Amino acid sequence: MSTPQVTPFTLAQVQQHFDESPYISTLGLKAESLDLEEGLLAVRVPMRPEFERGRGSRQWHGGPLAAIIDTVGDFALAMQLGRGLPTINFRVDYLRPAIDTDLKVVARVRRNGRTVGVADVDLFDGDGRLLAIGRASFATLAG
Repeated sequence: MSTPQVTPFTLAQVQQHFDESPYISTLGLKAESLDLEEGLLAVRVPMRPEFERGRGSRQWHGGPLAAIIDTVGDFALAMQLGRGLPTINFRVDYLRPAIDTDLKVVARVRRNGRTVGVADVDLFDGDGRLLAIGRASFATLAG
């Protein structure tokens, strides 16, 4: 059995996938940098009123934060494999509220295995304070 040919994503292709997905595009993700060898993907996310926990609070709701963590973790692996991956499981630990800030999200591939991949995701505010951490596992089996 032959191994399928893998064509990794470029930064522009990651952004294109963000923009073309009906759901992901609502998050406003902006791919900033990637390092295929290190398995690192950095993304910026602007605050929008639709993400507020309470109207006018400027505090991020946990739901969009979780969706961002899941998505950026997925694409850290997807950029290496050249295709999107289904999430098996993920968790988020919220460390402090995200208030009146855009976000920087950094995902690192921890394992890119034959059947399962794992990514850790750190979510920072505009001043570099760590707001949340996530870990996600994804199905990597081609087919």
